[in-house]
Amino acid sequence: MTSPLPSPWWRPENHQDRRPFLLARNAIQRAIRGWFEGQGFTEVDAAALAVSPGNEAHLHAFATEAITTDGQRSQLYLHTSPEFACKKLLAAGETQIFDFAKVWRNRERGPLHHPEFTMLEWYRAEAPYETLMDDCGALLALAAEAVGAESLRFRGHACDPYAEAERVTVAQAFERHAGIDLFVSVSADGTVDPLALAGQMAERGIRTAADDTWSDMVSRVLVEKVEPHLGMGRPTILYEYPTKEAALARPKPGDSRVSERFELYACGVELANAFGELTDVDQQRDRLTDEMDEKQRVHGERYPIDEDFLAALAVMPEASGAALGFDRLVMLATGASRIDQVIWTPVP
Repeated sequence: MTSPLPSPWWRPENHQDRRPFLLARNAIQRAIRGWFEGQGFTEVDAAALAVSPGNEAHLHAFATEAITTDGQRSQLYLHTSPEFACKKLLAAGETQIFDFAKVWRNRERGPLHHPEFTMLEWYRAEAPYETLMDDCGALLALAAEAVGAESLRFRGHACDPYAEAERVTVAQAFERHAGIDLFVSVSADGTVDPLALAGQMAERGIRTAADDTWSDMVSRVLVEKVEPHLGMGRPTILYEYPTKEAALARPKPGDSRVSERFELYACGVELANAFGELTDVDQQRDRLTDEMDEKQRVHGERYPIDEDFLAALAVMPEASGAALGFDRLVMLATGASRIDQVIWTPVP
């Protein structure tokens, strides 16, 4: 039998088409690394293998097995984010860190998704999460400047990377783009009412399914009605996510309905996700358990909770952290149409 043809990215003619994007990637990475170092950050390199890959209900990990010299076996995973490891470093005494981390997510492939990609994560101890909003603006401008781009571009849309970002709360975006009052379905303590949200969606002709959770419905409104309008002309920071949708973020002081989480958008593309970090160990355990219960319900599996992470959280200082899809940023700065164009060796 003949073996299947190898992936064609390495063919000389294909590589020559991709090479300008790849050299631009290097230039952007150099510029960003220099910016962080100039800000007094320390670059770290989180281990990819972990006892838990992360505990988000709808993220899927690659699993492997560790075998000791005496034959003992244990389950390990390739991490979906270096977040747990980076927070352990904050607990260890680091105060400003960044990581160009290779991460892996199963069941993801498309123009904006790849099984292995690069996540730029950075953390500031004792800093409000609004500081990270300013960081995001600086990084967009830096990436564009590194390749001489006047705008970020994707699928016919443009965004000025040098413009100040529009800041919109999730509730404002729901009202503006979907005509939905999100807080009708969120109580003062952060608990949610799926029927109240489903009723508003039905009135506006947005589909729901009988087994939809409140989170499912929120996600559908975001994807179908809100995200296509974000980051058009200038970047958008979508902030104050409902606490139900921010498992790793601390609640906003004075309003338990929402948490200190924001996402950065350009050209309708989500580029970054950031938190004012939750450091309450009991709350964090409950939230991670809820996420894994939902994963079990929907996908029939669950991942372990990293007890070492929770132990570190107990001594971690107040901090804010962000995760930015580096490959997506390169795509928008160079005008690439697919993520595999900006990855040196795409996964077959």
